[in-house]
Amino acid sequence: MKQLLLGNEAIARGAYEAGVRISSAYPGTPSTEINEAMARYSEVYSEWAPNEKVAVEVALGAAVFGARAMACMKHVGLNVAADPLFTAAYTGVNAGLVLVVADDPGMHSSQNEQDTRMLARAAHVPVLDPSDSKECKDFMSIAFDISEKYDTPVIVRLTTRVAHARTVVEPGERKDIPLKEYAKNTAKFVSMPGNMIKRHVAVEQREKSLAEDADLLSVNRIEWGDKELGVITSGAAYNYVKEALPEVSVLKLGLAYPLPRRLIEGFAKEVSELVVIEDMEPFFEDAIKAWGIPCSGKDKTGIQGEIFAGKIAAKFKGDPDPGPMTFGGIPVRPPVMCAGCPHRGLYYVLSKLKLNVLSDIGCYTLGALPPLNAVDTCVCMGASIGMAHGAEKARGGQSKKTVAVLGDSTFCHSGITGLLNMAYNKSAGTVIIADNSITGMTGHQDNPMSGKDLSGQPAPQLDAMKLCEAMGIKNVRVVDPFDLKALENAIREETARDELSVIISKRPCALIVKQPNTPYYCDEAACRNCGLCLKLGCPAIVKTEKGVRVEESQCVGCGLCAGVCPFGALSIRGNDHA
Repeated sequence: MKQLLLGNEAIARGAYEAGVRISSAYPGTPSTEINEAMARYSEVYSEWAPNEKVAVEVALGAAVFGARAMACMKHVGLNVAADPLFTAAYTGVNAGLVLVVADDPGMHSSQNEQDTRMLARAAHVPVLDPSDSKECKDFMSIAFDISEKYDTPVIVRLTTRVAHARTVVEPGERKDIPLKEYAKNTAKFVSMPGNMIKRHVAVEQREKSLAEDADLLSVNRIEWGDKELGVITSGAAYNYVKEALPEVSVLKLGLAYPLPRRLIEGFAKEVSELVVIEDMEPFFEDAIKAWGIPCSGKDKTGIQGEIFAGKIAAKFKGDPDPGPMTFGGIPVRPPVMCAGCPHRGLYYVLSKLKLNVLSDIGCYTLGALPPLNAVDTCVCMGASIGMAHGAEKARGGQSKKTVAVLGDSTFCHSGITGLLNMAYNKSAGTVIIADNSITGMTGHQDNPMSGKDLSGQPAPQLDAMKLCEAMGIKNVRVVDPFDLKALENAIREETARDELSVIISKRPCALIVKQPNTPYYCDEAACRNCGLCLKLGCPAIVKTEKGVRVEESQCVGCGLCAGVCPFGALSIRGNDHA
């Protein structure tokens, strides 16, 4: 029976049908739903790994010992996983190994617009680039076949629109792929220089063979139309090309690397003008130009943001430029922390104390926005702690005004080693672990500090306090971020120390552990319109001409507003006020 599946769900279905046995991932938009969907298949062992490096190593170990395996991540996660990937390209695999990596053109939920094809080329591994959910499913089987035929990891590259769009998929049966025999092969799998010098030669030969065979792969196809204009494209951009330029000839590349040179050369000879329309970097265009084939593309589309049909029609047909995406006059709502979010109290105090806050990636990064304005930096997962250490070593005592803030999932991902570095190198600073017991920003996935695994089953729970103490950190305390007075006292005391300290700001996410949900209200007679409660940035508090109003439909009864109001104007609605 045909189904409408997200691209991510189709990836999981395709891997299931291809006989995958092991799937490891770290959640990150736009890739998160892949492993969540994979967890529905009982025949597949699926897990959340602490980070993407570990996920790839788990999948590689499974593949070397005979099981088809995959690891899933977003594009910046591939940076974390680059260490095992680059060497796995040398060692090869055994059973198929596929990495699914989701790029984010337009940076809907990412800190950069990194193009996975560039990193794949550097690692010398092939890349498949599906355009819709059907291809997502079908390409997974092809990817595993290529992996085993050419003894290499394979990347299936998605972009946000492919990952999160629903198109029709017809599910098939699962292949019965037996475990491959494992035979000890030190020369192949032990990456010592003497071994890998020889393996590098094998990588070059493999890449050459795959490039020659690429001309015959069914995933690369020509759709002939008007030969005045020929377009080379792939992925999500293919859909927009077909919508904006339905009459032109198109060479659709399903294999994004290595490129099918003879196919491209033959196509170029048949068309009067050749253009390349691709998301992000001029990956195809630069390679084609290097072969001496005249073409253009990025001079019109640029490398920033997404490529939509309207943009293509404007640049290549002279249609009116649609400009940025609009929403019919609907006001744009900036992202905010949810009502009752435990991070709000933490950032309110940090802002009040005028501290320099080195943040990480997560819901708490929203503390950078007005009215909290509490975050100074945010670079990548775990960077908050390393940067705090660097600041302390650069500025000494002046760094007492600097704290590092990261969430529980991020701490497990890449904060632990940074904190160990601070302890080992006798840093004096304060690290705040904002423990909301979940991986919040990507949709509430569990992690090693939540006490549950991917399937929601009980799992060993990391005790952050004991871990910090095991590192030799003497000053570790847990505070409730809803207790503003205790939180402020803790931050003042710990930032005044001349040695390393850790504060665990601990309260569950408001969306997984509901508050009493007794809404607060504002007594207009008591309100002095001072605006202190507005500095919390709570979406339930609305400014009025006379002061503020609490939207009962938004309020979850956390009480933070009452904690900052000096006039007692905010309180739980009683019967006398009903």
